[in-house]
Amino acid sequence: MKDYELTVLFHPDLEMNLEPALDKVKKIIETSGGKITKESNEGKKHIAYTIKGQDFAVYYYIDLSLPAEAPAKISSTFNITDEILRYLLVRVDGRKAKLAARRAAEAPKEEEKSSTAEKGE
Repeated sequence: MKDYELTVLFHPDLEMNLEPALDKVKKIIETSGGKITKESNEGKKHIAYTIKGQDFAVYYYIDLSLPAEAPAKISSTFNITDEILRYLLVRVDGRKAKLAARRAAEAPKEEEKSSTAEKGE
């Protein structure tokens, strides 16, 4: 299973009742053999250009793991789902994720060194 990031732009009218559309997306992912690891609702935002006559969309981000054949199944299903204006499913580069984790772990050490250097002066 490989790691992916999924960004879904839902129809803006669903902002108040996003759960049924979100459950539909999660069911599609789970029936394709995927596992959701993290999700985030970013709320309603203005989009750069009109999509299906809409100037706004509800942004929802999902980190997930999928088997090799699942992205094609998910894409074909999302293309015919009315609640979804647009989606983007991209594979996470494992090397970049490891590098970001390493840098995040090193950042507190750098801050600690700079704060002790400031106190010594």
